[in-house]
Amino acid sequence: MVTHRSSKKSRRRVTKHSSTAVGSDAPHGELTHVDATGRAKMVDVSEKAPTVRQAVARAEVHLQRETLAKIKSNAIAKGDVLAVAQVAGVLAAKRTDELIPLTHPLPLTGVAVAFRFDEMTPAVEIEATVSTVAPTGVEMEALAAVAAAALTIYDMCKAVDRGMTIERLRLVSKTGGRRGAYYREGEA
Repeated sequence: MVTHRSSKKSRRRVTKHSSTAVGSDAPHGELTHVDATGRAKMVDVSEKAPTVRQAVARAEVHLQRETLAKIKSNAIAKGDVLAVAQVAGVLAAKRTDELIPLTHPLPLTGVAVAFRFDEMTPAVEIEATVSTVAPTGVEMEALAAVAAAALTIYDMCKAVDRGMTIERLRLVSKTGGRRGAYYREGEA
């Protein structure tokens, strides 16, 4: 059971969450990381067959034009911002199960982290593509990769631009698995 506070008078509403023994059998739209008592659990994927899966995530680091120019010309004092951010993204994807408590350790078959400069905004756009052959998806690994890459850009550039913001961290697509493909509307 999960308790929700619903008003100033602290009235409590109790909601029961149903859950099956194996997360893959939960009806679409139900929370699979919650047991029958409302407590967090790691989903049992032992009965699911491994399939080819891929996820793409994106994020943006908004910054000053001068900071973007310094990144492009490799003039940031800490070093090559994008090279370090790329390695950070790959490492985060590989270690997602150590960062996010209920994710499964997965044998990743590929991680690619790419960057694009948006001169108009200005921003550095980050995209991570993560692949595996496993019984569960790699959405969290792709999201962790772009988050770590964005945080690394911030860390390496904060001496020249403390006003940077990390924005629009999102899953763009996922393929594979029983529930099929997902593509965020408006993103290629």
